[in-house]
Amino acid sequence: MLPPSVIALDGRYLYAYGMTRTHEKVRNSPKSKDDGYTPVTAAHGVEQAFKMLEGRWKLMILFHLFGGTMLRFSDLERAIPAISQKMLIQQLRQMEKDGIVRRVVYHQVPPKVEYGLTEWGQALCPALDALLQWAAARDVTE
Repeated sequence: MLPPSVIALDGRYLYAYGMTRTHEKVRNSPKSKDDGYTPVTAAHGVEQAFKMLEGRWKLMILFHLFGGTMLRFSDLERAIPAISQKMLIQQLRQMEKDGIVRRVVYHQVPPKVEYGLTEWGQALCPALDALLQWAAARDVTE
């Protein structure tokens, strides 16, 4: 026997009572203004960002490439005299793998390679400026 709210109709069941009618407007709850971050997800996101920027020379390389500047490897070497060739190559490759730096190879003799920031890498500029201002604010308060 079927419950009283279910009616059998040609082998199919039709739910008659206690169901929402589909022609009535259903209200949605208002969207929250939460950006979806919890303390755990925010910490994880910041950790991932710092992993991309960790390394003694990456920030120096970034500051030389900000503003759409394309520099040859030798120009970067001259701009940061304390860095070894091996370390500069490693740091540039890591940033290229992370999508921060782009490498442009010109097939000519002698070979020419230039480095510049991707659009996503250039978007780091305001964040690093804010970090500089934050650090400068500490100097003022002391």
